Amino acid sequence: MYPYIHIGHFNLPTFGLMLWLAAVAAAIVVERGFRRARIDADAVGIVAITVVAGIVGAKIWHVFDTPADFRELGWRVLYDPAGFAWYGGLTFGIAALVYQGWRAKIGALRTLDLAAPAAAIGYGLGRIGCFLSGDGCYGIPTKLPWGMSFPHGIDPTTVRVHPTPLYEMAAALLIGWWLWRRAGKPHAHGVILGQYLLLTGIARFLVEFIRRNPRVLWGLSNAQLASAGAALAGIGILVWTASRQAGRAERVSAVMEKPA
Repeated sequence: MYPYIHIGHFNLPTFGLMLWLAAVAAAIVVERGFRRARIDADAVGIVAITVVAGIVGAKIWHVFDTPADFRELGWRVLYDPAGFAWYGGLTFGIAALVYQGWRAKIGALRTLDLAAPAAAIGYGLGRIGCFLSGDGCYGIPTKLPWGMSFPHGIDPTTVRVHPTPLYEMAAALLIGWWLWRRAGKPHAHGVILGQYLLLTGIARFLVEFIRRNPRVLWGLSNAQLASAGAALAGIGILVWTASRQAGRAERVSAVMEKPA
C-alpha cells in the first residue's frame, strides 16, 4: 500500500490525491451533463462547493459514528487523514447542491439528477484512495484468492481481508455509467436521483456484510441502516415521480377529450 507518495521532503497523501482526482472527474461529468441539458451554469464552481461541503459532512458524521476516535484524538480527528463517513458527505453534498440549484434557477431536483452520475463516479474514484492508503475501510478476513493484507496502511493489518474499497469502486463506476446513460434519455425530474439513492444504498448495504464495521442494531452496522434509509428514500422518490407523471398524463388526456 502507498499511504503517501514521497517527493523529496514532501509527503503527498494518496487519499488526498485521489479525492482531488475524484472532484476533477465529477466536475467534468457535471459540466458535460450541463452541456447536454443546455444549461448555462458554473459546473466547476458547483462541484467545488459541493466537495467542500461533502468533506465537512463526512468528517462530522465520522465523529458521531465513531465517538471513540474523538475521545482519543479530540478535535484533531477533524484533521486526521483517515476517517470519512460517506453518508455524512452525501447529506451535506445534497444540501449544497439543492441550495446551488435554487440559486442558479436550475431547480433542486433537476440539479440533483444532473449531479447523480458524477457523485457515483467520484465516489468510485475516491475509493481508490481508501485502498491505496489502507485507511481501515477494508473487509473481514477471507481465504479467497484475491484477499489482501495492508501491512503498511494507515490502519495496518497483516491478515488477508476482503479489499472492499475495490468492490465499492467497481459498483460505483457501474452505477455512474448506468445513471449517465439513463440521464441522456427523456425522464421526469427526480428519476435519476431516485435511482442513484436506490442503487448506491443497495450496493453499500450488501458490502457492509463483509466489512469490519461494528453492528449496532438488528445485526446491522450504522452504514447499513443509513443505506437502507437511502434505498427507501430512492424508492419513495421513484414512486412519487411516477405518480406525478401519471397524474399529468391523466390531466392532459382529460383536456384533449373535453368537448369544444
